[in-house]
Amino acid sequence: MKRARLIYNPTSGREEMRRRLPDILQKLDEGGIEVSCYATQGEGDATAEVERSLARGGYDMIIAAGGDGTLYEIINGLANMPNRLPLGIIPVGTTNDFARAMGIPKHWEYACELIINQYKENIDVGRANERYFINIAGGGFLTELTYDVPIKLKTMIGQLAYYLKGMEKMVHLRPTELTFEAEGVGEFVGEFMLFLICNSNSVGGFEQLAPDSKLNDGLFDVLLVRKCNLAEFIRLVTLALRGEHFGDPHVVHFRTNRLTVTSPDKVQLNLDGEYGGTLPAVFENLPLHIEIYMDETGESTYS
Repeated sequence: MKRARLIYNPTSGREEMRRRLPDILQKLDEGGIEVSCYATQGEGDATAEVERSLARGGYDMIIAAGGDGTLYEIINGLANMPNRLPLGIIPVGTTNDFARAMGIPKHWEYACELIINQYKENIDVGRANERYFINIAGGGFLTELTYDVPIKLKTMIGQLAYYLKGMEKMVHLRPTELTFEAEGVGEFVGEFMLFLICNSNSVGGFEQLAPDSKLNDGLFDVLLVRKCNLAEFIRLVTLALRGEHFGDPHVVHFRTNRLTVTSPDKVQLNLDGEYGGTLPAVFENLPLHIEIYMDETGESTYS
């Protein structure tokens, strides 16, 4: 029997995890995985529990059950430890961007089967100052909306809560003075609407935003959006839905493994949908830093 520490958010995805927990435990047990559980109760709980579990020892893996916020906290518990255990993911959250990028099925039963099959691969992890992210880092007015959405609203109406918050923020569209110094690329200075540092190809449900971004190439795909008005920005969003935004003069795209971002203004950072502090920040790619359970054929799809 393998031993796993399952860390789950009982409020994720309209409280689906709370309802499915007995079925998940039975499925994993039948697959030869003995599970002990920890339910998070507040911010930082998942990170602290990962650190406690690794300090105690006796586990073969960590399993994250929740959304991108739960996964973010667990990554921040794992990434800084010398004895990093493999990570299994059961995506029962509202958006599940990382699971979508990895092709991990949304249905809990199929996600459990990937963990039971025990095939895993190493992926890159991003570091922003002293914090870690696995999927996306960004800054600018719209990147704040994911952690501005109240938890109760997300629980009640799911992903629609993000769209409502986005429309509310659109009327306050404004640029920010930013300086970017990218390793092997150069410097960019000016007024920008937002910047996105992508470790995968799925960002906020947009699978065409950075379609060629890979989780194991040691590089970030960086997107900068130059100053524009509301009509131009809405047009850019429409182009991004189709993956046609790279040719637009307002968009700067490059790849790098290290990026320094500064600003004279106070700019909040978004790391995997969570508040990640403020600028200045140094973003570094840590190649093949964590093992993730996934499908050996690469054919599994998030749906």
